Amino acid sequence: MSFPQPSLRKVPQITAFFWIVKLLTTAMGEAASDFLVAKFNPYLAVFLGGVALGVALYIQFSVRKYNAWIYWFAVSMVAVFGTMAADGLHIQLHIPYIASTLLFAVILTLVFIVWRKTEKTLSIHSINSRRREVFYWLTVLSTFALGTAVGDLMATTFGLGYFSAGLLFCGLILVPAIIYYITRKNEILWFWMAYVLTRPLGASFADWTSKSRSIGGLNYGDGHVAVVLAIVILIVVAYLAVTRKDIKNR
Repeated sequence: MSFPQPSLRKVPQITAFFWIVKLLTTAMGEAASDFLVAKFNPYLAVFLGGVALGVALYIQFSVRKYNAWIYWFAVSMVAVFGTMAADGLHIQLHIPYIASTLLFAVILTLVFIVWRKTEKTLSIHSINSRRREVFYWLTVLSTFALGTAVGDLMATTFGLGYFSAGLLFCGLILVPAIIYYITRKNEILWFWMAYVLTRPLGASFADWTSKSRSIGGLNYGDGHVAVVLAIVILIVVAYLAVTRKDIKNR
């Protein structure tokens, strides 16, 4: 099966809206994944999550230019399935979070190495070929899985709790932002570092909001948190689709 080669960039402009929706999808993915795995047979939930991700990526690869609805639907499905994949290693296979963190870190590093060696760039501003698009989405999936493992490692294994872990990642994500603001150098490095950190940041606060008070949460429930976040995502993406704020300067 072949897809048409993209004629224009397939990713949004990096603006404040990009980071807002990215954080919302990470939080929604965490809550939705936990709800689905707990509510239904976990193997069935993971299978259906994989199918949904496959459908979302098929649609994303089928279009020739960036579309806010399609792009963020794909990112949302990556968030859900990436969480399931990372949690499944720990819950179903009993792999420690530190081991899964190292595993996903190695996978992400390998993706970057092959991407750089093949395309001579890791820039998200040049996602204008099919091969670069494949590398981009492999990176996105890897960062979600890594971020999920890192978040759980800090919150549970290291005993910080969800809220404290969220505050930690709030501080950490400011580091690449401040360094880039001051130096205006190594944009690609600081972008991907921040991209990875959005995952545990959003997931930590989602868990803090949804989990029971006995484990440090506010007990609003995974399902309720997932629905509220999904509604907010729909509103913001609808705004972007209408105003096209995320495709300016093209």
